Amino acid sequence: MDPVRISLFGLPGVLALWLLAAAAFGFFGHRCWRLIGLLRRGRSEDRLDRIGRRLAHTAKHVLLQPRLFNEPGIGLAHFLIFWGFVLYAACFGWSLARGLLPFLPVPYPDQVAVVGLGLEVFAGLVLVALAVALARRLFFAPNYLHQSWDAHLILALIGLLMLTTLFGSAFRLRGEGGETTAWAPLGSLLSTLLAAMPPETARPLAAAMWWLHMLGVLVFLVYLPRSKHLHLLAAPFNVFFSQGATRPLGDLGVRGAKEGLAAGASRWEELTWKQLLSGFACAECGRCDRACPAAASGYPLLPQQIVQKIKHHVLQAGRTGRTASHSQNNPKLVGEVITPSELWACATCLACMERCAVWNEQVPLIVTLRRHLVSEGQLDGGLQDALASLNRYGNSFGKSERLRARWTQAVGLPLRDARREPVEYLWFVGDHASYDPRGVEATQQTARLFVRAGLDFGLLFEAERNAGNDVRRVGEEGLFELLREKNQQTLAGATFKAVVTTDPHTLNTLKNEYAWNGRGVAVRHHTEVLDELRAAGRLPLKRRLSGRVTYHDPCYLGRYNGVYDPPRRLLRALGLEVVEMPRSREQSYCCGAGGGRIWMEDAERPRERPAASRVREAAALPGVHTLVVACPKDLALFRDAVKTTGYEHRLAVREVAELVADAVLETSG
Repeated sequence: MDPVRISLFGLPGVLALWLLAAAAFGFFGHRCWRLIGLLRRGRSEDRLDRIGRRLAHTAKHVLLQPRLFNEPGIGLAHFLIFWGFVLYAACFGWSLARGLLPFLPVPYPDQVAVVGLGLEVFAGLVLVALAVALARRLFFAPNYLHQSWDAHLILALIGLLMLTTLFGSAFRLRGEGGETTAWAPLGSLLSTLLAAMPPETARPLAAAMWWLHMLGVLVFLVYLPRSKHLHLLAAPFNVFFSQGATRPLGDLGVRGAKEGLAAGASRWEELTWKQLLSGFACAECGRCDRACPAAASGYPLLPQQIVQKIKHHVLQAGRTGRTASHSQNNPKLVGEVITPSELWACATCLACMERCAVWNEQVPLIVTLRRHLVSEGQLDGGLQDALASLNRYGNSFGKSERLRARWTQAVGLPLRDARREPVEYLWFVGDHASYDPRGVEATQQTARLFVRAGLDFGLLFEAERNAGNDVRRVGEEGLFELLREKNQQTLAGATFKAVVTTDPHTLNTLKNEYAWNGRGVAVRHHTEVLDELRAAGRLPLKRRLSGRVTYHDPCYLGRYNGVYDPPRRLLRALGLEVVEMPRSREQSYCCGAGGGRIWMEDAERPRERPAASRVREAAALPGVHTLVVACPKDLALFRDAVKTTGYEHRLAVREVAELVADAVLETSG
């Protein structure tokens, strides 16, 4: 029985289907057009560069969705639900076209054996996945998973579509005499269970299932752009336009903007259209919040809520037809919708962005809003002092630039000035490695290793300034540009082939945010250089080390720049056994220093600072008594944290270069 040849609501089936489809697509199209209109009110931004790479990125992360599998079990369930949605959407379009144009010599999808088999298999898998998702929501909900009746309604609608497919197959088989077929395994099973049903009863029920299925999809179509599952529509575009397709993940630049962005954004229209799209694409899964060290420590930041608050703020403005700046009824975006304490809690570690399956860009969004706070002078005393010192002295310690290279006096080795003679490597040391007494010894050992290996290197001495990585992520774009300009003037007067630094924060901004004017300068971390020198036989071991150690991946070395293996190879080459912490590599837990957090005072007392949590994680590993780091900020924070946590005599914090020096140099003194 052709389902469109029956009457529905007193109308011929074909006419009823045309009216229902026109209404559903009309409501759907109108809603989408309004949402696009809201996006167009955001600032311009060019996200159409390198189309080929964007298409490849989209194919990988939309079709395969590898980030879903960061959370085992539920990741597979969501993957199956997604592909069930894709398959059923395609077959719905097929069925709709066949129903609207019944004269076409085309069968319905379930009348094609292989397609019907696929529909039944996926219906069964999706029902299992829905059961897993529902059980997780009701009984095993992880932290920060957004719970709402909306989510349960969507699950119910998807379940309805699967059940109508299976029962439609069963009733169709009963109407054809009850024969079973391997091409409809689940329908055949249900048909057997309905053996007492006569064919004349089953045939209209099969048609009813078809209509219920089509009505369910049309209702879903109308509801989708008004629900949390708007992300099903927006996420593929969000992935395509993401900066991860063509640029470093933590890039803060905005291409094609018609106006300067140094002042940040205080109203939603001052955000870019891509930043507004992130709210529509957010799946409200809470993955970013579960990865966030600020959220885990009890600070007021939840990255998902930043995105969601902007989304609801924008939608509210769309409903009222008034913007936040023109309406007394709409709250201010920065200060009321999103509080300063939320924005200042971010360590810009990228953990949220690394976990996000739809490739939202929470960190650049937060920095954009921070810029407004900085322009208004809304920052705490510690941060104000650090920025003032950076502006006056070029470093955050408030010390004279003449003291920057004082650490070289204790090395007792001739260190060259890269401003006066050509060198292969320019060593850009960084503030903490130069001034912080907790990190100076590691800097000195690095120098001794470079000299022992015969590395051709030099320093900028007092001419070096803070590279500006954390200054920029605080939101002080003007000061960042000033520091960058001064450093680039100095660098232009030196002759070198590559840059090496011991500070991952410095590495990131020199590598990704400085203009080298076509010089092709490689910027490398000292662990990469030391690993190559070791492999080339230029750092022979005087003695092998032993024992179990664990290594902490710095955010700006790992997530920002993908350097994971060189430090581990070095440690293993020394004879050490490297035991991984539960959170390592891309999933590494932040120390809490980034984004200017190391300069800020805690206005609210956290449950436990990120560095202390990380120290406890390392101390819990059996037989591990050394936490190895590759960042001077990590060295400072973790050495303080072992004291506050009581692990001072249980866990030593060592820099990679210190351990290499123990094995390579006759004395590590």
